[in-house]
Amino acid sequence: MGIATVVTSATLAINERVEARRASGETVLHLGFGEAGLPVLPELAEVLARNVGRNRYAPVTGTAPARAATAGYFTRRGLPTDADQIVLAPGSKALLYALVAGLPGDVVLPQPSWVSYAAQAALAHKEVIWVPVPAECGGVPDPDRLGETLRRARAEGRRPGILVLTLPDNPTGTVAGAELLAKVCRVAEEHDLAIVSDEIYRDLSYDPDSFVSPASLAPERTFVTTGLSKSLALGGWRIGAARFPNGVLGWQTLQHVSGIASEVWSALADPMQEVVSYVMDEPEPVVARVAASRNLHRTISRAAHQVYVDAGVQCRAPSGGFYLYPDFEPFRGTLAARGITTGSQLADHLLDDHGVGVLSGDAFGDEHQALRFRAATSLLYGDTADQRLVALSSDDPTTLPWIASSLTHLHTALARAVLGKEKRK
Repeated sequence: MGIATVVTSATLAINERVEARRASGETVLHLGFGEAGLPVLPELAEVLARNVGRNRYAPVTGTAPARAATAGYFTRRGLPTDADQIVLAPGSKALLYALVAGLPGDVVLPQPSWVSYAAQAALAHKEVIWVPVPAECGGVPDPDRLGETLRRARAEGRRPGILVLTLPDNPTGTVAGAELLAKVCRVAEEHDLAIVSDEIYRDLSYDPDSFVSPASLAPERTFVTTGLSKSLALGGWRIGAARFPNGVLGWQTLQHVSGIASEVWSALADPMQEVVSYVMDEPEPVVARVAASRNLHRTISRAAHQVYVDAGVQCRAPSGGFYLYPDFEPFRGTLAARGITTGSQLADHLLDDHGVGVLSGDAFGDEHQALRFRAATSLLYGDTADQRLVALSSDDPTTLPWIASSLTHLHTALARAVLGKEKRK
């Protein structure tokens, strides 16, 4: 019997690769890892410290106060929710896998999309059906191509059943608008697809009031996942939540996911349940930190976007989170003359010759020949907690010396890469 091979997540791998180079003394601009890059809010550290002695097993789906607080979070965002529609877990990644495994059918993904979706589908022994994203944004499939792709997939004997969306999007840093999202949801309803909406970046949408969740457009078939890794930079605390829809599909899937949880991760750690209760009630310190984080992410992402645009690189303007997805197609001839014809070769060139770490588009399911990659801007805020706190409170963080030097590094690297100038010394 053969052993299935699962490789290390590409995002974790690039982080380890860059950190190894830094440890050896190299100067590397780290744009390859989607960590929020900010210190822990002191009030959250106090909550955790007060509850560190809670070493019991929590209920599988979460404690009653934590689930009620999470239900309130969704309700305040226009999605009326009861506590029994909520499941908590050690990170939203676990919940995403449980949903992919628990819902019937193959997985339909926007192309490109976050690296773990396709990997999780493979772990669940499900096929991936790719649909390119529209020109204006990522995170959702082009609705005009979605229906055609689904009909063709069924004609080929495949079983499309789960559509995964990301709002705001990783890797493109964009947010699908209401009209586009409504079209996608209509196609999903026509083809009876369950929708899994990964909204872990929701509170980092640059225009929160205009954000639309598919759960408000297709409420009976949409499952929403979120967590505290991005909005509050708590990736290492591993806190995730899922909202299940009312109705037969929602309740059946909740039971299935709860069963998976009971056998795989048991429960979210009990001290973290108290963190959830505090955060999801959204007291003033939490609201203020999220707002400051959103402003910092927006400012630096837009500044980095301008660096790419000034270099002549095609790139969608960011509208949420802290990612950019530049396209070097205008420089294909120049790059090909140096033997660079794929996104992975371009990423290697930037790291090896110009000290810029990025993650190639093919890690996100993009075409192998596409000269695209994801650049994360969230690790530019400083090397120490003090620097990051200064960045959070700055009226213009782009003028801070450590951020300004990073943007200059990027500008110089792009000029050398796209114009074929000399490598860095």
